[in-house]
Amino acid sequence: MLRAAAHSVKQPGGLTASLCARRSLQNRWFSATRVTCAETAFPSLDSFSDEENMLRESVKRFAEEVVAPKVREMDENETMDPEIVKGLFEQGLMGIETSSAHGGAESSFTSAIIAIEELAKVDPSVSVLCDVHNTLVNTIFRKYGTQVQQEEWLPQLAESKVGSFCLSEPASGSDAFALQTRARKDGDDWLISGSKMWITNSAEAEVFLIFANIDPSKGYKGITCFVATKEMGVQIAKKEQKLGIRASSTCALSLDDVRVPAKNVIGGEGLGYKIAIEILNEGRIGIAAQMLGLAQGAFAKAVPYTYQRVQFGQPVGMFQGMSFQIANAALSIESARLLTYNAARRKEEGRSFVKEAAMAKLAASRVAQEVSGAAIEWAGGVGFTRETGIEKYWRDSKIGAIYEGTSNIQLQTIAKFIQKEYS
Repeated sequence: MLRAAAHSVKQPGGLTASLCARRSLQNRWFSATRVTCAETAFPSLDSFSDEENMLRESVKRFAEEVVAPKVREMDENETMDPEIVKGLFEQGLMGIETSSAHGGAESSFTSAIIAIEELAKVDPSVSVLCDVHNTLVNTIFRKYGTQVQQEEWLPQLAESKVGSFCLSEPASGSDAFALQTRARKDGDDWLISGSKMWITNSAEAEVFLIFANIDPSKGYKGITCFVATKEMGVQIAKKEQKLGIRASSTCALSLDDVRVPAKNVIGGEGLGYKIAIEILNEGRIGIAAQMLGLAQGAFAKAVPYTYQRVQFGQPVGMFQGMSFQIANAALSIESARLLTYNAARRKEEGRSFVKEAAMAKLAASRVAQEVSGAAIEWAGGVGFTRETGIEKYWRDSKIGAIYEGTSNIQLQTIAKFIQKEYS
């Protein structure tokens, strides 16, 4: 259609077709200008900055050389190796978005997503430790902390101390605002009493962001976020024994009149609900990246085996049935990747991303479980053993449909956006 503008056929009134076309184009909402790849302002979702590419290579090397040799041992012992945690700090991976003034790398949100993805390719347990610390704990201090709070806590979180996000309770999972933990004023301090469950990083953590209600009569508007430490009285009550991500600590916390100074309130009294909602939307992109990396890790371990294992005179991966399964898995992984990085870029650009984050987490968690399960079958009996590590990816994948918002919560979020748009 646009080629018609190049012809010079006479039109009524003496105007040529080319002139008519030029006048018509002036009234259009789009441009017919051909833009080369080098000129485009809209790069593909596979386009990353030099800094982001270097980070990916650095994290990949750390994961393969430092984390990989310890994965099975950590999984069997259900304990995170302290040297791994130390290495994360030394590599600058515990303060990715934190400003250089506070000891951080001052990188992009997408950089954090890249790090989470690359770590998950080798061990999702290490990945989630890095994820929660960066996308939840550090971000809360950066977005809602006062300058004094940032100066006190961010350097510690970037250099040596693991952080933990303490929201869930026995009676408040998906209904997070039904929490029963209370905080009451005592002079210039707050006394926090209650319990928390399913708290990631809690065994390694030294800094805890605890959500408690200071005025139950106000409902969720009484929820407030506090910074606490073990020295203030936070106690690890029980470490859960889990199906997957076993090296990642998941514990119950006991809070018995934990004394927290008033200066440790984050974001203001009664604003904890707002912090929790907003931060979990960002955190879901991190979980999507973890599940994406997990799926890729399982795929990368199983597929080469299918081209080495010969049955009936040819590699099993060459049979049409299996080759189509592998192709479909690759398609699913790429789809999850695009959803994840689209959500990350939208967040960076300051655009709405809540629906996109929900879509990314939901899709990536489904893909992780499907691909890791298929990977076991592709490797046959070998895949079912612990020796290859393939089965661990499948065990680790199940949590993706549960934490930081179940799959049904993600579907509900997506449905609300659709209803708002079309009803």
